[in-house]
Amino acid sequence: MNKTKRVVMVIAFEGFRDEEYLVPKQIFEQNNVQVITASTKLGNARGKLGQIAFVDKTLEEINHKDYDAIIFVGGPGTPTIRKLQIAEKLALQFYDANKIVAAICWAPTILAQAGLLRGRKATCWVGYDPEFKMSTNLYLESKGATFVDQGVVVDDKIVTANGPQSAHDFGNAILKLLK
Repeated sequence: MNKTKRVVMVIAFEGFRDEEYLVPKQIFEQNNVQVITASTKLGNARGKLGQIAFVDKTLEEINHKDYDAIIFVGGPGTPTIRKLQIAEKLALQFYDANKIVAAICWAPTILAQAGLLRGRKATCWVGYDPEFKMSTNLYLESKGATFVDQGVVVDDKIVTANGPQSAHDFGNAILKLLK
């Protein structure tokens, strides 16, 4: 890679899924991809399993022109990110600029809510979503996605994954698109 690639990883300030953040981040850094971590506020965010992650920027400080990809990390804190209009706005800005938009675990519901999965294949963690009062896979389908029950699904420049067990493959799928 000539120019250093830059990605922004979006995590919940409380309750992001540790390995869904750490594993792809390590893959990116080992391949000279600069990682910026964004959340609802600056400081030390805490993962579901106790991992501390330093937040470099708030979501409002992210400009899609400065990055090659946006990656939404899942975990029980996902609804706190999903309820923010800025999360949806960023996903759409990155997509409209023909950049990579990725989400793992519960976070593909953010992409579905933004309308980015309509007519696309996608996957996610399958579980009950109390906000939507339905299973996450059914929510994706209600927004026009074709749910695919596999670890990682790449549809053009949109990458989705189903959870921590797919974090490694998720990171590698994004890296491949970055190259």
